[in-house]
Parts: sequence; structure tokens; C-alpha cells
Amino acid sequence: MRSPPATASAGTAGGGRRKGTASRAWLVISASGKSSLEEVGKHSIMRRTGLPARDLRVLDPLLSYPSTILGRERAIVINLEHIKAVVTATEVLIPNSTSPMVGPFVQELQSRLFRASGTPQQATEYGDMEREGMAKASLSGEMHEGSPGTPLNAGKDGGAKVLPFEFRALEVCLESACKCLESETLALEKEAYPALDELTSKISTLNLERVRQIKSRLVAISGRVQKVRDELEHLLDDDMDMAEMYLTEKLMFHPVGENSSRVDLDNDASESGEDGEDEDLKNDTASSRGSYLGFKPSIEELEMLLEAYFVQIDGTLNKLSTLREYVDDTEDYINIMLDEKQNQLLQMGVMLSTLTLVLTAGVVVVGIFGMNIGIDLFNAPYHKFWETTYSTLGGCVILYILAIGWGKRSGLLQ
Repeated sequence: MRSPPATASAGTAGGGRRKGTASRAWLVISASGKSSLEEVGKHSIMRRTGLPARDLRVLDPLLSYPSTILGRERAIVINLEHIKAVVTATEVLIPNSTSPMVGPFVQELQSRLFRASGTPQQATEYGDMEREGMAKASLSGEMHEGSPGTPLNAGKDGGAKVLPFEFRALEVCLESACKCLESETLALEKEAYPALDELTSKISTLNLERVRQIKSRLVAISGRVQKVRDELEHLLDDDMDMAEMYLTEKLMFHPVGENSSRVDLDNDASESGEDGEDEDLKNDTASSRGSYLGFKPSIEELEMLLEAYFVQIDGTLNKLSTLREYVDDTEDYINIMLDEKQNQLLQMGVMLSTLTLVLTAGVVVVGIFGMNIGIDLFNAPYHKFWETTYSTLGGCVILYILAIGWGKRSGLLQ
């Protein structure tokens, strides 16, 4: 758990230094698609979004957190691959907007929000403006309990229900993360299959090294895809987590005065130090769930949205599983080929050993003739020498053939 730069007992001045030290540039994208770069501190973000400090650590680029989608009372925390964002009912806050990988995501998000806010349906424009004004009023405490709200189905295009702002932003985040993983999977497939086929045709050190690197990338990408899939599956299995993500409906349902007072209390407790953050998080979650006992939105639209990207990410995982099976099959084939080569070498060793044994018999005959003893063969005509030599070689060949035939018959040789 990361500690703040200054101690909790530093007082008000120390708190100001902590806020200045922890400030960073956040890209703020409004519901109309307009963006602005703001230099704000951690506590300002906590007051602005109602998030505890622990949730903000998920967005820290220096820390490695698994893929996470957290639904809170006033915001949704998204950490998917290179996408790190805080989505409220009226704006999206992105901490690492200078990253090259985040640039296309920001452009896509702005274009989507701009097209959604620029629809020709006046009811949709009015609904977005009304929801944005109501949310800003709720954050500033200027909205009264009896203020009228705008229903979610105020904007319809051809009878289709317009998604709330937070779900449109969430959809862009999911689409960007799924596209990133899908593109990496396709690139890995284009590189892996030819390399595996080449390895089966020619086993060499270079081909083995290429396949080893491909397998390492495959394991890494599979783990990342699995984490995203598990997070979506977890959300789909928990109706309460999905209900927490209906920020626009909660703004219309919940009395704003109680909401604002409770958020202020939570922020004051969060600024008192890091030691009480675990208790603050539990109290925040418990009070959030307790305040919305009567709030039961229809989660069908969010469920359909998550299911669509769950199917997409599951398809990507299936491609990786198929590629992994192909790698395993190739490894099995390579092992079989190596075993076959080893068996051939062993057979060659047995045949050479047998040949050495048979030639040893001829060496014995030569040794006998080389001894300094007198026998009648030494006094025989010259042609007897060649008859003896040929007979010795023929006997060695016959013995070798008999030995190999016996080895094949007994199954020792193929």
C-alpha cells in the first residue's frame, strides 16, 4: 500500500503539500465530447468523484493491477489494459492521456460522444443537457429534493433506447481494450503458424528460439485476455455490481443533500491519513449499498452491453486456446521426431557394435597367422594365402548377417 509523501500528523500545511505533490494532469472529457487538461490533486479527484483512495490506486500507472471495472456510488473505475479512466455521470477523467496507446482511445471517445450529443432528436439533446445540469447541480449541492428529473428514455432514435453517458463511455473503453487484444492475437497468429510449420519441416536452433519467444508471448496475452474475461464474467454474475454502475439513474433517485453530506464526510475521513482507508472503503461501500435499498434499476441494457463484449473477448480467448493447442501438438510432433532420430542412432550404434564384434573374429585369425610358430600352411603354395583370407572375410560377413537377422527377428532392430 503506497503511503503519501508526508505523514498524517503534518497538519493542514502538510496536507496542502501532499495535494500539490500528488497532483497530476487529468484529461477531462465532457458529455459533449469536449476535452480539457486539468492539473488536479488526489483529494480533488476524490471529492469530485466520491472515490476512496484505494480505488484511485488502481489507476496508478506505476502499479500493476489486473483488469478491473469497479462500480461506485458516483463513478465507475475502469482499468482495462492501457485504458485507465474514471467515468462519472457527466464526464470521463483519464490520468495517462499522454501515452501513445491512449491517443486513439481518446479520439474515438470524443467522436462517439460528439456524435451522440449532436443527434437531430431534440428530445435526446434536451435529455443530455438536463442530465448534465442535474448532475452538476447534485455535485454542487444546488439541486433540491423535489427538482424534476429527466427519464432515461427521453432520447430515442427510431424507438431505440439511448444509453446513459456512463455506458457510452464504458462501451468505448471495452471496445478499445477488446480491439487491442484482438489485434495482438491476430498478429501473433500470423507469426506463429508459419514459424511452427517451418519448425516441423526443419528443426534448428533458430526455429526453436522463434517458437520459444512465440510461446512466451502467447502465455502473456492469454493471461491478459483471461483477466478481462473473468472481470466481465464477474460483473455479469453480480446484479448488485451492475446496479451500482447506473450513475444517471442514481442521481435522479437519490436525494442530493444526503448524498453530498455523506461524500463530504467520506472525503474528510480520507484526508485524515492512510491508516483509516480500509475502514473508509468498507463504510463507503456499505453506506452506498444501504442508501440504495429501494433502488433497483433494470440492468438489461448493461447486461446486454457486457455480454456482447464478453462474447468478443471469449472468442479471442478461444483463438489463443486453439493456437496453444497447435503449439502443444507441434511440440508433441517434434518430440516424436526426436525420439525417432534417437532410435535410429541407437540402431546404428547396435549395428556398428555388432560389426566390430564380427571383425574381431577376423582379427583373431590374423593374429594366429602372425604368431612365430611353424605350421604346414606356411609351406603351402601362394594361392592358399588368398583362399584363407577370403574364407576369413566371408566368415565375418556371414556372422554379421546372422547377428543382424537375429536382432530383427527378436525385435531389437527394425
